Amino acid sequence: MLLSVRGIVHSIAQTIFYWLMTCMEGASGNVMMSGHFAVSQPHNLYIGTAIQNQNKMNLGCYLQAGKIAAAVRETARKKYHVGLTLFEICESVEAQIRSLNAEPAFPVNTSLNETAAHYTAEPNDATLVKEGDVLKIDIGVHIDGYIADTAVTVCYDPKYEALVNTAEMALSEAVRIARVNTKASDIGRVIESTITKFGFKPIQNLSGHSLQQYTIHAGKSIPNIWTRGSSFSLLTNEAYAIEPFITTRDGQGVVYEGKTKNIFGVTSRKPVKNKEADDLLELIWSRYKTLPFALRWLTNKYDEKDLRRLADVLVRKKNVHAYPILVEGHSKIVVQAEHTLIPTESSVNIITL
Repeated sequence: MLLSVRGIVHSIAQTIFYWLMTCMEGASGNVMMSGHFAVSQPHNLYIGTAIQNQNKMNLGCYLQAGKIAAAVRETARKKYHVGLTLFEICESVEAQIRSLNAEPAFPVNTSLNETAAHYTAEPNDATLVKEGDVLKIDIGVHIDGYIADTAVTVCYDPKYEALVNTAEMALSEAVRIARVNTKASDIGRVIESTITKFGFKPIQNLSGHSLQQYTIHAGKSIPNIWTRGSSFSLLTNEAYAIEPFITTRDGQGVVYEGKTKNIFGVTSRKPVKNKEADDLLELIWSRYKTLPFALRWLTNKYDEKDLRRLADVLVRKKNVHAYPILVEGHSKIVVQAEHTLIPTESSVNIITL
């Protein structure tokens, strides 16, 4: 009876939590439930309907981006990263993407241990990967703004190998049922049941997401837990990233925003009446549009000290949003696995397989 009551309370709490997040997504564009770049996006974008209202499908671009993303991910999976700096890893992964005639859709995330997401290397970042570390490498590739999103966890501590394997298994089970008209809540149920079967915890407030041209989070979230109540169904010819995040049984199963913010995105092109800052804003827009960027991508044009000063101006003026890292609530290890897929009437294209 005690276990039953706990289960009911847990289910109700999850339902309320997800309902609140869904309401937030529908109101003022404030989103919390994503592994990627969906926190507090203002709507005063001044960016033009050509980007703001994109809703086009170019399957060829998606498939090519997915093929490249998969190849880059597998290179990252096989490479031995211990002794390398996060700067070296990010620059290497992004260089491979560009060598294959595509562009990064966001700065490669190299999130260590209890940091679940949103850490990319600072300019000349000297942080080393050490024996015993668990490193999540999250990769986005785009061609003409059409994005493939995929991730792998590389583990240098044998006691967390089961955690990594479980994330991959949960992803496989989720992808297996993902078809046109599959409910997002059913995907969440499969992910959660797979994770809990092996004694681990899903991260409740991280989820997969829909994708559109030049938009990493296009407004729909695919939960990593089972949620009661209303849920959207997958649509034909719409792209979705499914990404289980899981932690140990003694983790909290929730992430919180950390202090570090080293990934950015344009949210408004309205001039700030500071010529230096406005010039930087136009450079960012010309290179990345609405896609996230890192300051290390701009050090070929700016001294790092000046770049940080001008970026601070743009953040204060709300022209640029700074994304905080996301950290597990009990500081426990987090792992991640991810694919992007596009359902069709008769099948599903897992473009990052």
